[in-house]
Amino acid sequence: MKPNKTLERFAPLILLAVFLLLWQATVMLFKVPEFIFPSPAQIASEFVAFKGPLIEAAWKTFWVTMLGFALSIVVGVMLGFLVGSSRMAYAALYPLLVAFNAVPKAAVVPILVVWFGIGLGPGVLTAFLISFFPITVNIATGLATLEPELEDVLRVLGAKRWDVLVKVGLPRSMPYFYGSLKIAITLAFVGTVLAEMTAGDSGIGYLMQSAGSQQRMPLAFAGLVTIGVMAMAMYELFSWIERRTTGWAHRGSQAS
Repeated sequence: MKPNKTLERFAPLILLAVFLLLWQATVMLFKVPEFIFPSPAQIASEFVAFKGPLIEAAWKTFWVTMLGFALSIVVGVMLGFLVGSSRMAYAALYPLLVAFNAVPKAAVVPILVVWFGIGLGPGVLTAFLISFFPITVNIATGLATLEPELEDVLRVLGAKRWDVLVKVGLPRSMPYFYGSLKIAITLAFVGTVLAEMTAGDSGIGYLMQSAGSQQRMPLAFAGLVTIGVMAMAMYELFSWIERRTTGWAHRGSQAS
């Protein structure tokens, strides 16, 4: 492995270590109270003290997020295929999707609570509502930007519109699809935590809300770190799957 590749591989860990050291030094130097801004050491201590509740809350948040995310994939791919395969559908649906995506999801959560009550429903639906749009847009973009010359050649060879979309358009859209998944999964966690903080009875969001009301900032920050770690792990998982399944689209960027 070349030195620059080694440095590139460990650069995030090095940057994180420097950031944590500066954070710890700043808190100690200015003697910032933990109920205002806790240090990394205080957050780590809270992790140890509340390991059980944090793991339980993280697991609840994780599977609720996965339910909403799975729903966003199904709906996002179907809508993206519809929007990207038809100019009429693109003109009719795309402005409406943009307008819907602009609605603050925090304003939607109270409505979901009225409809579905406190608990699982609002979390799953908020994760879905906040994450399906990137998937829809990227699938639609991959299909809508299919080169007209390529489509004309395929038509001359006897391919029908459906064959062009399924056998050429969808494979061509895969890099867009994986890019959207990496964005959508992080947004899905945001949606779940938002719902848990607003109308939840369990999960990381509920734990953070309770900790904040009791001015236990180290525990609240521990919840934030937990969410960040889960989102980063899922992001890396989709990156790994993307490299294994769409290597043809990244050969130039991966060349050493």
